[in-house]
Amino acid sequence: MAKQRSITSNLGLYVYGGGAIFLGLLGLVSGDFATTWQNVGPNIPLRVPLAYLTAVVELAGGIALLLRRTARAGALTLTIVYSVFTLIWVPKAFVNLGNYDPIGNVFEEFSLVAAGLVLCAIFSPAGSSIARRRPFFVILFGICPISFGIVHIIDMPGLLGWIPGWLPPTKMFWAYATTLGFFAAAVAILTGIMAPLAARLLTAEIVIFELLVWIPNLSAGPSNHFNWAGNAICIALAGASWVVSDSISAAAKTKPSPAESPAEVSIPA
Repeated sequence: MAKQRSITSNLGLYVYGGGAIFLGLLGLVSGDFATTWQNVGPNIPLRVPLAYLTAVVELAGGIALLLRRTARAGALTLTIVYSVFTLIWVPKAFVNLGNYDPIGNVFEEFSLVAAGLVLCAIFSPAGSSIARRRPFFVILFGICPISFGIVHIIDMPGLLGWIPGWLPPTKMFWAYATTLGFFAAAVAILTGIMAPLAARLLTAEIVIFELLVWIPNLSAGPSNHFNWAGNAICIALAGASWVVSDSISAAAKTKPSPAESPAEVSIPA
């Protein structure tokens, strides 16, 4: 592998890998998928063994991602796993076209896939076809916040229920602010206009949601598997956004030509 350079920080890599490790540990402890996000129905044959197998793969992929020699394999493994869960939602999205929730879940899972593809490009040899497609993978991720914003609009009453009541000025203010934030981030990432800043703010929005919503929910209901799964998925989503943000920032600083490989993440040995 070519000499590696830093992508602004390595935190995105660690958070993305940490999210996968969290999901893996959760699966091993619970013997279940991250319901309702990893939407594997109760009637699926060998569901419990599949849950344990998935957990092992997620755990191994997350650990591999953080090691220099196995980082590319780890990124590819997680991309494949998240692709499977994306595809699981696709038939349900087509069957329930009048209900946006399954479509929203498709894009939520796909955002993890897109970030995995960005990492695959980063860890691929310079000049390879995968490395050259990194900007395209970033665009794929940029489509996802549009769906996040649509979900907020469609389920505004539910969103208001998630926002802490003590947060000034009002719940409605933050409902609109977060919704517009998703749309603005998508526009910026897709057009390249102020994309580094927008990607950072998108990451911050997801991290804040983890801090203000999911962690308090887990504290209030530590025995609820849904709360553990929600925390794991939110951390994975934050890591995905962070990975893409790091990549966009590095590309803006280095401004490589189309034939050049993107800057690569430096990781510990």
